[in-house]
Amino acid sequence: MSTENPIPSARSEAASTDPLDRVTRYHVRTKHHFNRYARSLGFLDWANQPDPFRRFDGTELVSLPLLNPADEPSSPSYDAIYKSGAVACQPVSLSTLSRFFEFALALSAWKKAGESEWALRSNPSSGNLHPTEGYVVLPKVEGLDVRTGLYHYVPREHGLELRAEFSADRLARLLAPFSPDAFLFGLTSVHWREAWKYGERAFRYCNHDVGHAIGTARIAAATLGWNMTLLDGVDQDTVAMLLGTNRKEDFGEAEQEHPDCLAVVWLPENMKCEASFVKCEHSEIPLCLDAAIVKELAGGAWHGKANRLSQEHGVHWDIIDEVADASWKTKTDNLTVSVRVGSSLSSDTRPASRMTSDAGPSAGQIIRQRRSAVSFDGTTSISAARFFHMMQRVMPVAEHPQLERPMPWDVWPYDPVIHLLIFVHRVEGLVPGLYCLVRDSRKLSFVQQAMNSELTWTTAAGCPDGLPLYRLLEGDARKLAVQVSCHQDIAGDSAYSFGMLAEFEDTLRERGAWWYPRMFWEAGLLGQVMYLEAEAAEVRATGIGCFFDDPVHEIVGVKALAMQSLYHFTMGGPVEDRRLQTLPPYEHLKRSS
Repeated sequence: MSTENPIPSARSEAASTDPLDRVTRYHVRTKHHFNRYARSLGFLDWANQPDPFRRFDGTELVSLPLLNPADEPSSPSYDAIYKSGAVACQPVSLSTLSRFFEFALALSAWKKAGESEWALRSNPSSGNLHPTEGYVVLPKVEGLDVRTGLYHYVPREHGLELRAEFSADRLARLLAPFSPDAFLFGLTSVHWREAWKYGERAFRYCNHDVGHAIGTARIAAATLGWNMTLLDGVDQDTVAMLLGTNRKEDFGEAEQEHPDCLAVVWLPENMKCEASFVKCEHSEIPLCLDAAIVKELAGGAWHGKANRLSQEHGVHWDIIDEVADASWKTKTDNLTVSVRVGSSLSSDTRPASRMTSDAGPSAGQIIRQRRSAVSFDGTTSISAARFFHMMQRVMPVAEHPQLERPMPWDVWPYDPVIHLLIFVHRVEGLVPGLYCLVRDSRKLSFVQQAMNSELTWTTAAGCPDGLPLYRLLEGDARKLAVQVSCHQDIAGDSAYSFGMLAEFEDTLRERGAWWYPRMFWEAGLLGQVMYLEAEAAEVRATGIGCFFDDPVHEIVGVKALAMQSLYHFTMGGPVEDRRLQTLPPYEHLKRSS
């Protein structure tokens, strides 16, 4: 059955102005097929490779301290960040912000081959092109001696450049619904950085990267005992106004940034109770901001002009602009969530005690060593117990209120729409074959009905109670996994690989076209969890953005656009390229100091 029917099918794609039609048209047009790939330049224009580092000339740079792993704030164990109350809450300071950005968006290493050098970062990126830019809005906080305002994070210098000075009083009013030390974190995308290499499919990859960055930021906050949630009730015009991406005078001929999202980060021990003089256990916080106050703030002094990333752009991919416009969130949603006052939140209620170094590797070690594998050995296996543990890590426990879900799923203000189609190759104790993880057990019936009715939904052997993991087909799936992953051996040489299937048509109909990027954010967030889980298991993972969309759907008989594959992932024993030299991330700054 064809999976290329538009929504709604009666309307002409070319003539439609409906945002839902336009995002669906983009999605269908940018699929890879066995006989053709999505449109791209077809070669790499090396002379115009985008600069991976954005700077705003004429700004004040606040250097963040370069911390050694043993420096305070030291990292808790990796296991501790998933346990409620296990990590001591740190105050907001230049040192804690340094650690936050180190784990979220900083350089993690340099790679060198001959005369060529390139940087790796804590946040993964398709093709290591890094379209994602990070921002922070800092209020007046005791112990933080910086001006109140908007800052752009610069990873090469590991610093914050002041983009706008905000009135301390007005900013305090904006953040009043949150804790006294709360600050805002924002992400934008430079679509050109991905389009340079990947052409029309680049909008997908940029949003994968947003999801990864949401994950790295949430996990970074967890290492400091901080909470974080997306403020996804905010309309996109307000996001653009606060982050300054609407200021054409600051970009000129430089590549524009697309405003993606805002999040609030707060210290749970300082969360306020809204009932005066009354002891209470819960407080409501909004998932939106007062647009009128944001407009007042944006009327202040701004600094800096964006650097141009490429001298020439060659082809301009109009369809990326079209889908960005069609998926623009135009309305504010007055959403709130309930937060437990004075406590760190997680559905894991094991005893709250600071984990010691003998409880396994530190979170910092796992984050710093994370890499994307480029090749697997084809022999390494993992145990069924480890495999089940990984599957449990990506379960959001959707039946719980948002902020009582396990980290990092407490950052995500929605029920999950992504489910996993898993090619199991080398998992000790599991029969090789095709499996499905339904990430919200309440959706089991929907997922089953969206696929071929002849599939057998057998609970995986040895599966822990409550984990909705099912075997659909038995047999060697290695060649199939390679074939649908653009013939890439990494999908078959791994211990297992999987495709992320999104509840597509119904989600867009019910929530609107603006939810299209968020499907990719959820996929990227899930991928980030898997990246770190692989490192903790002493194997390695990599995301796969190149796959043949409809052939993946045909494996399980997905009907029309009920579900769509958005991202693939694979995990196994890495083969290291010994020709490459690895260098420390900030040696260039230490040499120049």
